[in-house]
Amino acid sequence: MGNFGIARSAAPVMAGGLADSLFETAHRDPALPQIARRDKENPGTWNPVSASEVRDEVVALAKGLVAAGIRPGNRVAVMARTRDEWTVLGVALWSVGAEIVPVYPTSSRDQVEWILRDASCVGVVVEDEAGVMTVGSVCAGLPLLRHVWQLDADALPHLMEAGREVPDATVDSLRRIVLPESTAVVAYTSGTTGRPKGCALSHRSLAAPCDVLLAGWRHTAAAPGQQPAILAFLPFSHVYGLMIQQLCLRGGLLLAHEPELTEQALSAALLSFRPTFLYGVPYIFEKIYKNFLRKAQQTGKGPLFERAVRTAQDYAVATERQRLDQGPGPGVDLRLQHAFFDRTVYRKLRAALGGRVRGGCSAGSPLNRDLTLFYAGIGIFLHDGYGLTETGGGITAQPVGREKFGTVGRPLPGTEVRVAQDGEILVNGPSLFQGYVNDERGTRAVLQGGWLATGDIGRLDAEGYLSITGRKKEIVITSGGKCVAPAPLEEQLRAHPLIHQAVVVGDNRPCVGALITLDPEFLAHWRGALATSGDVPGREVREAREENALRQEVLRAIAAANSTVSRSESIRVFRVLQEPFAPSNGLLTPSMKLRRDAIVRRYGPEIDAMYATAARADRGGFAGTTEDFMSWDEADDVFRRARP
Repeated sequence: MGNFGIARSAAPVMAGGLADSLFETAHRDPALPQIARRDKENPGTWNPVSASEVRDEVVALAKGLVAAGIRPGNRVAVMARTRDEWTVLGVALWSVGAEIVPVYPTSSRDQVEWILRDASCVGVVVEDEAGVMTVGSVCAGLPLLRHVWQLDADALPHLMEAGREVPDATVDSLRRIVLPESTAVVAYTSGTTGRPKGCALSHRSLAAPCDVLLAGWRHTAAAPGQQPAILAFLPFSHVYGLMIQQLCLRGGLLLAHEPELTEQALSAALLSFRPTFLYGVPYIFEKIYKNFLRKAQQTGKGPLFERAVRTAQDYAVATERQRLDQGPGPGVDLRLQHAFFDRTVYRKLRAALGGRVRGGCSAGSPLNRDLTLFYAGIGIFLHDGYGLTETGGGITAQPVGREKFGTVGRPLPGTEVRVAQDGEILVNGPSLFQGYVNDERGTRAVLQGGWLATGDIGRLDAEGYLSITGRKKEIVITSGGKCVAPAPLEEQLRAHPLIHQAVVVGDNRPCVGALITLDPEFLAHWRGALATSGDVPGREVREAREENALRQEVLRAIAAANSTVSRSESIRVFRVLQEPFAPSNGLLTPSMKLRRDAIVRRYGPEIDAMYATAARADRGGFAGTTEDFMSWDEADDVFRRARP
C-alpha cells in the first residue's frame, strides 16, 4: 500500500465561515473588482462590481433572510443555473449561519422531492416559473418547507426591501458565530446508482483545498501583475463549481458567470470576458479541440492544423521531459517549427478563447494525455485535477514546475493519499466531509479510521503522482473472468473527432463491447467533406459509400483504443446509437457523468443484438481478426439509424 502526502500547507488558518472572506476583502481592498456582470443593454460588455458593493448586496439580502425567519442551521435549497445571484445569495445564507442545499435546476420532480425532504429544507430558491411548478407539485409532502423564492420574479430585491429595518449589526453578529466546523453545504451526489446521498460539508471542508491552491498556485492563473479572471460556467450545484466560486471569493479573483452551456453562448462569453484561466471538464476541452479541427478542415487548412498539433504535442513532451530532468528540452528544429506555428496557428487558437488564457484545470474524469499535450504546446497549460464531493473538491494538483501530464498530480499540502491492495484510493485530510445526511451506515462504510474510501481505483508512482484508472463499481467482468476498467478505453475512443460519447460494456459477456454516439456537428462536416471528394452516382451508392467510410472511421478509433490494452481487454463488438447520452434523457448526471446502469437498461436490446450478431459471425468463421469479429448483418445497419 502506497502512502503519499506533500508538505504542510502554507495557507492561513481559518477562524470563521466562508462568508468572512468577502467581508475581509471588502475591508482590505474595497475597490477590488470581485464580480463581473454582463451589461443588460450590451451583452458583450461586462461591468465590474467591487468587493464593497458585493458585500453591501450580501448584507441587504442577509437582512431580508433574517426578516423571513431564516435562522442558523436552517437549510435552504438553491435550484438555479450558474448566475451571479447564486453567488450573492450563497454568501448571504452563510452570513446568517444557514446551510445551502444545491439542486440541479434540471432535476426531476422525484429528485427534487427526495432532496428537499431528506435535507429538511425550510426554503428553496428557484430560477423560473418551471422551477416553481416543480416545487409546487411536491409541496404537499414537505411540511417543513415555508418559502419558495423565484429569481426571475425579483425575489432577491423583494427580500432586500423586506429586510430594510433589520440592523446591519444583526447580520454581523450571526456571521461571527459561524465556526469552521459548522455545516456550510449539503451537496447531493449525482446518483449514478440509487438515490443521491447528501454530503454534509463544513465551511472548513470547502475552504481547505481552495486556500491551499491559492497559497501555492494563484500566481499561475494570470500574467504577473494581472488580476486572475475566471468564467464560471460549470454548475454550482456540483462541488467542483462551488470550489471555483470559492477560489474567486477567497482569493480576490474576478468572477463572471455564464448560465448557458451551449457552444454559442460559451464561445461568446470567452471572447467578451476574456478569462485568464479555464476550469472545465473533459467534455468541454475535447469539444473545443474538435471545433478547432473542424473549422480548420472547413477552411482547407486541415493538413496544416494537424502538423501544428503534432508539433505542439512534440514540443510539450520535450519540455515535460526537461522539467522532470529526463531530457534536454526541445531541439533547435522543434523550437523553430513551434515558433512558426505559434505565429500562424496557436495565436489564433488562443484568441478564440479570449486571448488571455494562460492555463486551465480539468476535473470530473480523466483527461486524455495527448489532448493535454496539445493545449500545453499551444501555450495553455492545461492539466488534470482530482477531487470528490466527499472531499469538498480538490485532493491533488500538479506541482508547479514539476507537472507530469497523464496524471492528476500529487496530494495537496496537508492531504494524504494511499492506494490499497485492491487499488482503491484512500484519502485523509482537512477537507473530508462530515458524513452523509440521515445515513450513518453509508458514512461508516466509506470513512474507515479517518480515511475516506473513494471508490476510485488508481496507482501512485515512485514520486507520488496519482493516476486514476476507473471506479470500483464500474469494472467490467467478462464471462471469462477478465476484469476491464472502462474509463481508459472510453477516453481513447472520445479522442477521435467523430466520436462524441462511448460506454464500454461486457459484464457476463464473452468479450468487451462499446456503445458509441457520434458528434453531430463533426459528423455533418465529415459528410460534407466526403460528398465533395468525388462524384458518386445515385443515392443508394452514395449512402453505401458513406456507410462504409463511417464504419472504417469507427473501426480506426476502436483499433487506436485497443492498442492501449491487451487483446483480452480489447473492444470486439460495438454499436453506434442514434440518441446521445444527456441529463435530459436520464443517461448522464447533471455533472456529465455516465449513468451506466441506466444506459445498460435502456439499450439492453441493442446490446443483446450486438453480441448476437458477433456470435453469428463467430460461428461462420469470421473471428479471425478484431475487424472481422466486429461485423453485423444488413438488418443491423447502425449507421443508417445514425443519420438525422
